Amino acid sequence: MKYAKYSAVLLVLPLLLSYTAFGQETNKGVKAEEKQMTHDHSAMQEKRVVVATDADGVQRVEIVGGEYYFDPNYIVVKVNKPVEFKVKKATDSTFFIPHNIIVKAPEAGMDFNIDLKKEIQTVKFIPTKVGKYPFYCDQKAPFSKTHRDKGMEGTIEVVE
Repeated sequence: MKYAKYSAVLLVLPLLLSYTAFGQETNKGVKAEEKQMTHDHSAMQEKRVVVATDADGVQRVEIVGGEYYFDPNYIVVKVNKPVEFKVKKATDSTFFIPHNIIVKAPEAGMDFNIDLKKEIQTVKFIPTKVGKYPFYCDQKAPFSKTHRDKGMEGTIEVVE
């Protein structure tokens, strides 16, 4: 019986952590507007970036993925020119929530799935076909929508 209270804490603590780790609000006093601003970036406005070509001929852009958003979320690059995405997880992103960045357009020279980390990772490709291609995060908590469904998606536009 001496350790009974510790056993109860060890049983309850993981439940509390998992409840808050998957985006559930425990503070009932938070106003709806505050929830929208702090936890739901699905209404994030388009942040468009036209990527310049560096002196070495490479188009480089840094993409940050956070709590259900990518910044920038609309990227314009030129066809048949090398591209480098410098991708990382936002510093304000919760440690427990995994994020990734996926592009599935092998017909256009873009096909990758990278787990986001706090450190910058480089993704290199050459877009070979003009068009608009989605990028997104497909992670999800059990019994929840995907991060893409919550607004964590963007567009790569390949132009002449």
